[in-house]
Amino acid sequence: MTAIDTAPADTTVVKALRGLRMPQTQRNRELWLLIFAFAINAATVALVQLGATGQIDWTFLYYCGALTALVLGLHVALRLRAPQADPFVAPIATVLSGLGLAMIYRIDIEKEISGWEALSTRQLAWLAIAIAGAAVIAVALRNYRVLFRYTYVFGFAGIVLLLLPFVPGLGTDANADVWVSIGGIFSFQPGELAKIALAIFFAGYLVRTREALSSVGTRFLGITWPRPRELGPLLLVWLASMAIIVLQRDLGTGLLLFGMFIAMIYVATGKTSWALLGLVLAVGGAVIAAQVLTYVGWRFQNWLDAFNPDIIDRQGGSYQLVSGIFGLSEGGFLGTGLGQGRPGLTPLSQSDYIIPSLGEELGLIGLFAILCLYMVFASRGIRIGIAGQDDFGKLLATGLSFTIALQVFIMVGGVTRIIPLTGLTTPFLAAGGSSLVANWIIVALLLRISDAVRSRPRVVIG
Repeated sequence: MTAIDTAPADTTVVKALRGLRMPQTQRNRELWLLIFAFAINAATVALVQLGATGQIDWTFLYYCGALTALVLGLHVALRLRAPQADPFVAPIATVLSGLGLAMIYRIDIEKEISGWEALSTRQLAWLAIAIAGAAVIAVALRNYRVLFRYTYVFGFAGIVLLLLPFVPGLGTDANADVWVSIGGIFSFQPGELAKIALAIFFAGYLVRTREALSSVGTRFLGITWPRPRELGPLLLVWLASMAIIVLQRDLGTGLLLFGMFIAMIYVATGKTSWALLGLVLAVGGAVIAAQVLTYVGWRFQNWLDAFNPDIIDRQGGSYQLVSGIFGLSEGGFLGTGLGQGRPGLTPLSQSDYIIPSLGEELGLIGLFAILCLYMVFASRGIRIGIAGQDDFGKLLATGLSFTIALQVFIMVGGVTRIIPLTGLTTPFLAAGGSSLVANWIIVALLLRISDAVRSRPRVVIG
């Protein structure tokens, strides 16, 4: 039988497969996992209240119940619009967000803060906005490939978002020029949204240029190195990252964006040389920044000699880092128990140092479980990318997943003194509306990509 004879049969089979109603096995699995996540979150909040106050405050639990309803709304939206989406991504994001909210609420209790002044109240509001936004994206973005058409629009939007803190009247007087305030009431960190816009830009750009970046170069030490004329994109992103570090005094965002680009260019080309060159540029940039920029040099000094009494007492010294380490040591293997520790003694215990706060009360076992959740989340995202049938979706899913994984490594490594501490937030856990919204947008995009991957039939005719 010739190829011409088999074409009608192939078309008929494809149409028949597309016409079948796929069973909702993925959504049923997701529903059970969500129920388990809801139970964990409710039990965590209740134990926090019993441990800290000796009684249960049903009002806060009711508010958490409203968030549960929103997550169920997202689940229903996926049943209708993305029935084959990955069943693990949303439950993991739900339980991580719930654990972070419970710990923020626990520290508010310790500090006797309530009402809108309490970070937990604002975290509740932001979490509701983030989950609702994810549901809207899951419904409205029927085909994620349309994002490819606006590659350079997203690149321009990412640059504008990073430059917003320099606009007169918008920037704040924070330690780093990364916050924007509107009317002195509403503030957000545009860099969190910029990382998503730039991930879309990097994915679209690399799809268009990967042939040139993958071309044969010089072979040395068993590795094929790119030609000098192909190093332009890598050097431009490196210079942009250095500009963020210098101008915005934001070491974390610069490192995060550069790391994301290196991961995506490696996936696009499959050449180890790009990853090695990126690592050399990252280390070289860090060394230069530590020698030239005072605040970067202080971070390295606080990291290398954290327990030096002179450094601990110095303004902007290592007191926070040392307090967090002592908090982790106090938790030990099993933890002090929810509501039984003193995590509020560490400055920024609800944001930058929420990992030591959780480690103090949940112990090493609890932190290990949280890190396992992050590992599964990142692995599911990378799996979605590997299974992708188009290069843009593959690069986008991989880049977004790697961004979450790298951000976790940077923050956990910083508070445990593995690497110098930066100013990023721990995804889903730390207090901060901008981070919550951005990370739930990533959840929505991964769900959309995974549904497209599973829904497109693959027909093999023998």
